[in-house]
Amino acid sequence: MNDTVDKLVIFLAKRDGIDKLVKTFQYVSKLVNWQVEATHPDLANRFKQWEVASGLSRKAFRTGRFLTGFNALRRNPGSTPTFKLLAVLANAGEMVYFFFDHFLWLSRIGTLDAKLAKRMSFISAFGEAFGYVFFIISDSIIMKQGVEEERKLVALEKQEDSKEAKEKIRKIRGDRVMRLMAVAANVADLVIALAEIEPNPLCNHPLSLGVSGLVSAWAGWYRNWPS
Repeated sequence: MNDTVDKLVIFLAKRDGIDKLVKTFQYVSKLVNWQVEATHPDLANRFKQWEVASGLSRKAFRTGRFLTGFNALRRNPGSTPTFKLLAVLANAGEMVYFFFDHFLWLSRIGTLDAKLAKRMSFISAFGEAFGYVFFIISDSIIMKQGVEEERKLVALEKQEDSKEAKEKIRKIRGDRVMRLMAVAANVADLVIALAEIEPNPLCNHPLSLGVSGLVSAWAGWYRNWPS
């Protein structure tokens, strides 16, 4: 059996799966808090508590996550010098993000000095933003190469009615969709990181943060959902 419930169970068994679910809770509650803050302060406070609890829970789930980037560089650093450089920069930023996120979590729950939270938050967000810029560049280059390859295959398929060409086109299009989801999630998370690094009315508006968080969460749902 492999119905929707089976897929949901598999999805939630993954660390990324449960993270995206709790991230949805976090940013839906942020948007609800913003909407009812003026008219129903008591209800807004409840949703604010849900938002904070969800954010702290996600940090606990991500314990040791910085090793993912290290392992990616160790196992698959990139096929060309350009992609190797992009991989090093992207994963280095992400490793800084997840590593210092541990200290941010510990300071916010009171294990470490609460005064450290602001500094850890800035360093973590800076690493996140830095890494995501290079992940976006890498995915964009690969998608561009995929479009060029697809055009050649489409021309070949029209001339020879090649089944192999059709299969390659299908794989290229599937990969493009996944990379578009990755770019959408990374751009959304970049907005959230910029709100922490350089606060401004646009990025720090609850609507901007809420929508960005949901775009990131739901793009992650799509990418991690079992096929």
